[in-house]
Amino acid sequence: MLALILLPLLLPQALHTRRHALRLPPAAGPQCGEVGVGESLHVLVLGESTVAGVGVETQSEGLAAQLAIALAAQGRAVAWRAVGENGITAIQAAERLLPASLDAPADLVLLVFGVNDCTHFSSRSVWREGLRRLAESWQAKGAQVAFAAVPPLAHFRALPWMLRQLLGWRATLLDHDLRALAAELGAPHCALDLPFAAQYLARDGYHPSALGYRLWAEGLAARFSGFRQAR
Repeated sequence: MLALILLPLLLPQALHTRRHALRLPPAAGPQCGEVGVGESLHVLVLGESTVAGVGVETQSEGLAAQLAIALAAQGRAVAWRAVGENGITAIQAAERLLPASLDAPADLVLLVFGVNDCTHFSSRSVWREGLRRLAESWQAKGAQVAFAAVPPLAHFRALPWMLRQLLGWRATLLDHDLRALAAELGAPHCALDLPFAAQYLARDGYHPSALGYRLWAEGLAARFSGFRQAR
């Protein structure tokens, strides 16, 4: 309802932002790899543009690879896989990315969604349905599923102030739903503990930089420090 009331003010801002925003491509390079020696922990990171590596040059600098490096530093071998698509929502990922992703093994699955569901104004029921389908499909295969928190869009300085406030409010609502679903499914909800200073952001002011991805991954790895399962 609030979005509808503000639509006449926000639509020009949104269109201007879409036309003039710097658009960065997904990261180049292999979307899978291995770190360390020995029996590997299989880690899948599934999600939106941050999983596709937007903001850095190569996937080795992206979230999945950096998470593998941080986990390997805890004394385990890690086989990582990044399955991401720029602009995708959770329900779209359940339809387009999930089926093929299930073909390879995973011990730990990190789901990274929320920004596009905020900007596309996905309904909360559709948001929850997409996440549930993704999580329960992997849990049925015996994987530990974890959710990355919805980024706090109110801090995204690349967006106009009023649009930023509305999307920040939406992000808070979706993250509330995400927390509830995570608790219901027994899946960790992993807060995004990342400063939004310039050095942690890419040139577009929207996606993480290489340093931002590394710091994010290190925080996630600390959350998963007790997870030892390997196939």
